[in-house]
Amino acid sequence: MNDHGQTADPLGQTLCRLMGEEAWKSMLAEAFERRHPIGATLLRQAEPGTHVLALLSGVAKVTRRERTGDVRLLAFRGPGELLGEVAVLDDGVRSASVQAISDCTVAVLTKAAFLRFVTDRGLFPVMVRYAMGRLRESDLARSGGDIVARLAAALATLADVSADPAGPPGRRTELALTRDELAQHLGVSRNTVTAGLAELGSHQVHAGRKSIVIGDLSALRRVAGGARD
Repeated sequence: MNDHGQTADPLGQTLCRLMGEEAWKSMLAEAFERRHPIGATLLRQAEPGTHVLALLSGVAKVTRRERTGDVRLLAFRGPGELLGEVAVLDDGVRSASVQAISDCTVAVLTKAAFLRFVTDRGLFPVMVRYAMGRLRESDLARSGGDIVARLAAALATLADVSADPAGPPGRRTELALTRDELAQHLGVSRNTVTAGLAELGSHQVHAGRKSIVIGDLSALRRVAGGARD
């Protein structure tokens, strides 16, 4: 089922899939589009929740600055996901920042329009299930296993959701992502990520100081298969 009565496991599902294509398109009909280049900040921590963003294309990272000053990477988000809904639903301020790690297109929906849409459609249970699914995804990213395969799986997933369906196959993918952020995401040390990226070099993965370039996604997927065995 694709309506708000569906019983499918929310793990790995976008909000678009959980609420259904028809409801998603209806929500977008009340929004306006905005484009952001790689590295742009889409939402800022501590700002009021005045609107939500529906991610139409590209990939974004969700980070939070702790009281100690450390910045923690919480999650990655791709097309079909909603950003900033928690601050809108609880009438508070944003608990995290969101930054584009590839060129992104978003649909902007005001707080009033979003709350009216969720209320009229009876979608509050879906929003709770969506939030729980995202928490489980974050936990799984930090589970054990071969680090090279886990790293390849994370990068392959990010490359998949950032790809332009209308673009040429096999195109080079660049992600504004650092070793420290990958280490936080996977729950390992920076040195472990550096060693893993070095091993992936033979599969056309090139790591710069502030970005990672994927030259052969098919090869990366083959390595990532080890994380699912």
